[in-house]
Amino acid sequence: MNVVTCDAARHSAAILAIFNDAIANSTALYDYKPRAPESMVAWFEAIAKGRYPVIGAEDESGTLMGFASYGPFRAWPAYKYSIEHSIYVDARFRGRGLGRVLLREIIAAAQGQDYHVMVGGIDATNAVSIKLHESLGFNHCGTVKHAGFKFGRWLDLAFYQLIFRTPAAPVDG
Repeated sequence: MNVVTCDAARHSAAILAIFNDAIANSTALYDYKPRAPESMVAWFEAIAKGRYPVIGAEDESGTLMGFASYGPFRAWPAYKYSIEHSIYVDARFRGRGLGRVLLREIIAAAQGQDYHVMVGGIDATNAVSIKLHESLGFNHCGTVKHAGFKFGRWLDLAFYQLIFRTPAAPVDG
């Protein structure tokens, strides 16, 4: 397995396929309709504008097995040291420890960019993701009951956070 920085030209189609599988078959994304290929242009542009990473895991043949990224936690300026991350692993490659590798990589990237808090919004029934996050030091910080509705049922969204020692000298404004 190789850890790579994903780019639009090389990885858009694979990331889109992973997103759309998560939309159609899980509660990892609280979305109903598959995303169109054009949506990846705006997604990668937003990532680039915010200087956020997209870190991937590829197999020996270059197939993207999963990816992780982060973006702003909230849009207001005082949240500038907080980010919200996402990790998605292609269904064909789950159970191989890729989520752990990707989460560690995205944590290191966030610390390197001087963020202070990493937040994960996880469907409360996703025991595997919750266990992974807890094993890497994330703490449960709240659950929004009935935050979403999908597959004919209400979904609870659990929030987990990891607090970093960075930045060394935070500033207002």
